[in-house]
Amino acid sequence: MRILAGDWNNSIIKKEDEMNSELENVYTGSIVEAKYLVELLNENKIGSILRDSLSESVVAGWGSGSPEDAVTISVEMVHLEEATKIIQDYFKSR
Repeated sequence: MRILAGDWNNSIIKKEDEMNSELENVYTGSIVEAKYLVELLNENKIGSILRDSLSESVVAGWGSGSPEDAVTISVEMVHLEEATKIIQDYFKSR
């Protein structure tokens, strides 16, 4: 275990395996659907990371990729199965 922050009386301690969680992509597609899916995951208490490579490249001064596959959503491996099911159920219901 490692102390991350706090004083001697009130320390925040996390296990090293919690700090080193791996991420897995669960979605690649448009920003519109990605934002909805992130909210859907949040409602189910699943944190996610949204990465928009098209916006990143525009800010950097060039545009690469296309809007249809510019965004990825990643979740921690411990939530992969549940997140995948939520996303699959969403696409089945459309």
